[in-house]
Amino acid sequence: MILHYVEIGEGPLVVLLHGFPEYWYAWRRQLGALADAGFRVVAPDQRGYNLSDKPEAVAAYGVARLVEDVAALIRERGADKAFVVGHDWGAGVAWSFAMRHPEMVERLAVLNGPHPERLVHALKTNPVQLIRSWYMFLFQLPALPEALARLDGFAFLLKPLREEPARPDAFTREDLARYREAFAKPGALTAMIDWYRAIVRGKGVEMQRTDVPALVVWGEKDRHLDRSIATPSKELVPNARVVFLPESTHWVQHDGAERVNEELIAFFVKASA
Repeated sequence: MILHYVEIGEGPLVVLLHGFPEYWYAWRRQLGALADAGFRVVAPDQRGYNLSDKPEAVAAYGVARLVEDVAALIRERGADKAFVVGHDWGAGVAWSFAMRHPEMVERLAVLNGPHPERLVHALKTNPVQLIRSWYMFLFQLPALPEALARLDGFAFLLKPLREEPARPDAFTREDLARYREAFAKPGALTAMIDWYRAIVRGKGVEMQRTDVPALVVWGEKDRHLDRSIATPSKELVPNARVVFLPESTHWVQHDGAERVNEELIAFFVKASA
């Protein structure tokens, strides 16, 4: 598996994991800030996205494979452990990575991405979250989601980026053009959607306790994820702190970039001191 990534800075390693439907460019407002604070920052295109490899089998996008991609990336960059940050789907990978490889995580930070235990429970018991997650069920269908996503220049995928952020400049025309280019890569749409197919068809995530220090930064105006699932279970994540940003949305690293950067740097510098 070949993962494309961008890298900037020198110092302790930070790995930034993007969500759906973004790619490494999701972290354009964090890369420089973290590098300036004394970190070596790596932001990959996760498997299936943009310039990274795109296996054809749905099973290739199971959580275990995604987690091992992160482990391999950290080792490939010559490190034993890293500060791991994830947003949305990337947060799901980050949580799972911390459960499976706690020895490789210096500290964990997640942005608007619930712990898998919270999400699974909410989908079973919370009608609000079930309705907000409607697209997860659409994505289980063959071919139709890809066809829908291609319509009108990928309007279905770009609409949330255009309409949801609290800041009007969160995604510029130039930004959206770059996302269109990434979506248009051969095999990318199916690979991106296969992440959702794999989580339903696979055996799921094994829930394990992790004592890794964790920071959750959550934009409260998230239209996709209910605020009630932001805080992880004390039994599974005893060392977690949650910071709510009332004016930010699901796209918190974009419309709350300054505060997100401050929280990440303070959290990581404290461990490096």
